[in-house]
Amino acid sequence: QVQLVESGGGLVQAGGSLRLSCAASGRAFSWYTMGWFRQAPGKEREFVAAISWSAPTTNYADSVKGRFTISRDNAKNTVYLQMNSLKPEDTAVYYCAADDRRLGILHTTPENYDYWGQGTQVTVSS
Repeated sequence: QVQLVESGGGLVQAGGSLRLSCAASGRAFSWYTMGWFRQAPGKEREFVAAISWSAPTTNYADSVKGRFTISRDNAKNTVYLQMNSLKPEDTAVYYCAADDRRLGILHTTPENYDYWGQGTQVTVSS
């Protein structure tokens, strides 16, 4: 069983930055593909970014490319999401997720992830 705990959310003005962290339990963390998703009120959960267990390789939604950076520290069992140049439309609950199937595929849909955190609220004011 894997447990994921997000932190780092908050209220920030447009143009500002936040760094989200996701701490994972489990000895096999370094093998997991990790993803960040977000969900705004009344909207479906959407893909933000993913990072593989090796290389590592990354993938981003077009809406955040060039502004957000996903990274991981396997020694700390933690994945990060650095968010710069934040916009009001980035306001959402942000979730981290883990895919433990070790296929090396950077999935962009929620059903391909096996474990989820409880989420952290990010609010960007205009």
